[in-house]
Amino acid sequence: MLKKRIIPCLDIRDGRTVKGIHFEQLRDAGDPVALARQYAAEGADELVFLDITATVEKRKTLCALVSRVAKAIHIPFTVGGGINSVADAIQLIQSGADKISVNTAAVQRPGLIGELAARLGSQCVVVAIDTRINAGQQCVFTHGGRQATSLFTTAWARQAAAYGAGEILLTAMGKDGTGSGFDLTTIQEVCQAVSLPVIASGGAGCPDDFKTLFETTEATAALAAGVFHFGKLRLPELKAYLKTAQIPIR
Repeated sequence: MLKKRIIPCLDIRDGRTVKGIHFEQLRDAGDPVALARQYAAEGADELVFLDITATVEKRKTLCALVSRVAKAIHIPFTVGGGINSVADAIQLIQSGADKISVNTAAVQRPGLIGELAARLGSQCVVVAIDTRINAGQQCVFTHGGRQATSLFTTAWARQAAAYGAGEILLTAMGKDGTGSGFDLTTIQEVCQAVSLPVIASGGAGCPDDFKTLFETTEATAALAAGVFHFGKLRLPELKAYLKTAQIPIR
C-alpha cells in the first residue's frame, strides 16, 4: 500500500500566506518562505503553493517568491495560480517547482492538460478541482471559487484524467476553513472515478479528521492550511498520531 502524504498548503495573496473560510474572510498567516522552511523541517511530505488571486487579477504566478520558497525546502513542491500555457508552467519549473497545478485554465481549455503532460510528463501535472453544491449537484467552480460552471465534479475529474493529469487536488469549498472534517462522500466518489492519486482538501480540524479520511476513502494525501498555520496542529504530533492509529504514513 502506498504510504499516505500530509501536505501543507500556502495560499498566497500579495506575497503573504493567507487563510479564510469558504475562500473568503482571508487573514494573514505569515511569511511563506518561513512557513515553507518550518513545514519541511517538521516532516511535511510535500508543499503546495497557490497564488489565489493570480487568475482573477489576470497575472502570472509570483515566480520570484516561488524561487525563494524552492531554495528553502527539499521536498516536492507544487505551484499553481495563473498558469495558462506550457510556457507559464516551464517558467515555474525553472523557478523551482516540481509540479504545477492548473484549475481555471484547464476548465476553459482542457487540451492544456494534455499539452502540459506531453511537455512535462503527467507526473508533473496536478489538476485542482474546487467543488461545491450548486443546484443540488457537486459542481466545479473556477476563478478562485468565484464562478460556478456547468461541470459536474466527478465527470470533470474523469475528463482531466483522460487528458493526461497525473494527480487530482480536490477542495471541498463548503468545508474550507471550517475545521469540521473532510467531505468524505465527495472525496470517495472522485477516488472511485479515477485511477489517479487524489489529494483531499478542505475541512481538516483535528488529528482524527485525517485518520477518518484515510480509513474511509482512497485519498492518497491530505492537504491542510489553517490548522498548521495557526498552530492548532503540528506535523510531528499529527504524524505520530496517525502511525499509532496504524495509518501507513511517510
